[in-house]
Amino acid sequence: MSSIELTSSQKTILTALINLYRDSEDAVKGEDIATEVNRNPGTIRNQMQSLKALQLVEGVPGPKGGYKPTANAYEALDVDKMDEPAFVPLFHNDEEVEGVNVDEIDLSSVHHPELCRAEIHVQGSVREFHEGDKIRVGPTPLSKLVIDGTLDGKDDTSNILILRIDDMKAPVGEPQH
Repeated sequence: MSSIELTSSQKTILTALINLYRDSEDAVKGEDIATEVNRNPGTIRNQMQSLKALQLVEGVPGPKGGYKPTANAYEALDVDKMDEPAFVPLFHNDEEVEGVNVDEIDLSSVHHPELCRAEIHVQGSVREFHEGDKIRVGPTPLSKLVIDGTLDGKDDTSNILILRIDDMKAPVGEPQH
């Protein structure tokens, strides 16, 4: 499937739909998406028409109706819909965050190694995270890596947290697979 170029607005709305759908497993109402992304419901309805045309969203009629992401939606956003996601815990100010899973820890896009940043891609909303918050990610399933950091910035559209790494450790002496 060729990758579909989405506008950042479409991405935001589709991401919100996927997150809300993941939480409820039910068709998501336009109003709920509007609340989540802070837009008016009319805007959401218009965007949904274009997302339906792209076959990223299906409409569910009836009083319990709303919108559901199609399998293509996950591909368009590059969100793997894993049946059993490898669970990587995320701690926010020392409390484990419920309903959020870490998809990817990206240390490679960091241009200034001396500044030690990590990009944490999460499934779930990053709305509740604020600059200066203490974040801990891990342990990861394979390398058992744990990163302690301070939130330096975030990208709500892509659900990315940018951490300034304060400490990074993996158990020493265990074979890395």
